[in-house]
Amino acid sequence: MMMNMLRSRSYKNPISYSLNLRIAQTLLFFIGLLVLVLSGTAQPSATKPKDFISYQKTFKNVSEAFRLKEDTLKKQFEAKGLKWPAKYMYIRSFKYDSNMEVWFKNEKDEPYKLFKTYKVCALAGTLGPKRMEGDYQVPEGFYYINEFKPRSNYRLALGVNYPNASDRVLSDSLQPGADIYVHGSCVTVGCIPVNNDQIDELYTLAASVHNAGQDFIPIHVFPVAFKNPRSIEYLKKFLETHTDYAGMLRKLKYAYYYFDEKKELPIIMIDKKGGYNFYNEVKIVYDDERPPPPPKKVTEKISATPVEFDEATISKNFFHQAVPPDGIKGFQKFLDELAVDLAPWLPETHNRLFATVEFIINKEGKLILPKVLTNIPPEMHNLLIRRFEAMPTWTPALDTKDKPVAVKMQQGIEVNQIVTKKG
Repeated sequence: MMMNMLRSRSYKNPISYSLNLRIAQTLLFFIGLLVLVLSGTAQPSATKPKDFISYQKTFKNVSEAFRLKEDTLKKQFEAKGLKWPAKYMYIRSFKYDSNMEVWFKNEKDEPYKLFKTYKVCALAGTLGPKRMEGDYQVPEGFYYINEFKPRSNYRLALGVNYPNASDRVLSDSLQPGADIYVHGSCVTVGCIPVNNDQIDELYTLAASVHNAGQDFIPIHVFPVAFKNPRSIEYLKKFLETHTDYAGMLRKLKYAYYYFDEKKELPIIMIDKKGGYNFYNEVKIVYDDERPPPPPKKVTEKISATPVEFDEATISKNFFHQAVPPDGIKGFQKFLDELAVDLAPWLPETHNRLFATVEFIINKEGKLILPKVLTNIPPEMHNLLIRRFEAMPTWTPALDTKDKPVAVKMQQGIEVNQIVTKKG
C-alpha cells in the first residue's frame, strides 16, 4: 500500500520517486526488526557465550586453567566448609611478608573464612604507597579487581583499579601510573606477581565469583602483616626515616585489625584531601601498642616431696636417646609456649635471656629432678621447674640390648620480649 502511494505521487519525477522508495524500504526494515525484537523471535548468535565464564573459556589460557584447577578447588572448598562457587571473595596482600590471603563467604551477613595463602614471588620498590608512574612501587590501599585479562603476557592477569579516588588526589596529577595487576610468570615491575600455577587458581576463583554475581572483588594491599612481630620491627625502622607515612599507615592498620577481629570489611570513605576514613570507626588497641602485661603471681610451689634417685644408675652409654611424649616437634611447641609465659618476667635491662635446664629421664620415662643451671629471676626459675616436672611420660632411653636406662639431659630456652609476645 505504501509503495502504491509512492508510485501514484512520484511517477512524474524519477529522482523523487527513487529517493522516496529507498526511504520506504529503510523504514520497513526497521519496523520489521522492531517487531522481531518485541515478539522475542530475535535470537542471539549460536556462538555467543551465555555467561561470563563461557566467554572467558573461549581463551586458551583460561580454558586450561579451569580444566586443571576447577575440580581440585571444588574439593578444597568442601573441605573448608564453603559452597562452590562462593558469592563473595576478598583478597589482602602483604608487601614485606610476600604473601596474599584469599577469603570467601557465601552469604552477605556471615563472616569471611580464610581459604588459602599464596606466596608472592617478588617485591618491587619498598614500603609506602605508589605516587607516580615509573617509581616501581606496588600500591598500598583499598582497591578492587576491575579487569580480567585472559591474554596477558604473564599467563593470566587480574587488574587492580589503581589509581583509585585517593590516589588521584595524592599521586602525580599528570602521570600517577597505571596497569597494576595480580599476574603470573613470577616477575614484576610494580605489580603483584605469583607463579603460573597460582594465577590459574586465583583467576579461576575470581572468575567463578564474578560469574556468581560479585561485580567488585575487593583487594586490600598492606605494607606488612601487622600481627607479625618481625614485620612490625622492620616497619618501625622504616618509619624512622619516613615520618610522613605514619598517617596513612594508621588507616591501613585499622582496616587490617578491623577485619582480623570481625572477619568483615570496614566501610571505607575517601575525603577531599584523599585520606581514607571509616564509617562508624571503633576504637582498637593494637597488639604492638599494648602495655606489657604485669608479672604473674606465682601461686604454685615447687614440689616439696624430694625424689629419691641414685644418680650412679644414670647411663652414659646408650643406643637410643629418650624421646619426648609428643616427639621433637611437640617438645619444641612446649618450649615455645613456655618461652611466651616466661617473657613477662624478663628484667627491664634485658631484651633476651637464655636459660638452661638439666633433668633426668628415668628408666620408666618420668622426667625427674629438673634443675636450672643459669641465674634467672625467681619467678622464671619456679615456672621452669613446675612445667618440666609436669611433663607427661617420655619414651625412655635404651641401651644396646634394648633395655630402658636412665639418662641425664640439658635443654636451653631462649626468652625474647619481642618474638615471644602473644598475638
